[in-house]
Amino acid sequence: MALMHGACRFGLWWVEVAWTGTTVHRIRFSRSATEAPVPEAIRRYLRGQGTDLSGLATPATDEGAPYAAIYRAVRGVPYGSTRTYAEIARAAGTHPRVVGTAMRRNPVPLVIPCHRIVASDGIGGFSPDIAIKEALLALERKKRIF
Repeated sequence: MALMHGACRFGLWWVEVAWTGTTVHRIRFSRSATEAPVPEAIRRYLRGQGTDLSGLATPATDEGAPYAAIYRAVRGVPYGSTRTYAEIARAAGTHPRVVGTAMRRNPVPLVIPCHRIVASDGIGGFSPDIAIKEALLALERKKRIF
């Protein structure tokens, strides 16, 4: 199956997605792109209409992939919730700084919801812009599922 590329808006940003079927290989945020198809679950999520991206697979969580245990722990953080880098480190059996490195290198933000991982003393970081993390957390607070 050929790798497809698409993009959709999220506020002032574009969300660019590379995927095959239900497997997402890369997501990145950019300032410019051209509208093109992306998985409908991602569009619904970005509109605040859907909370479940568990139907989307990613090779980043495959056994043997770098940071796979961390990414699996992060995927377990429920919609509308946050965890600290230290909590994820305990769950994955590693150090909080390793979790921070894994979050910076996360190839598929949203599918592996790194925006839900925060510092013990604040929001933490997010590439390319902390405003995206703040907007994603605000989006999830609006439609919290209990």
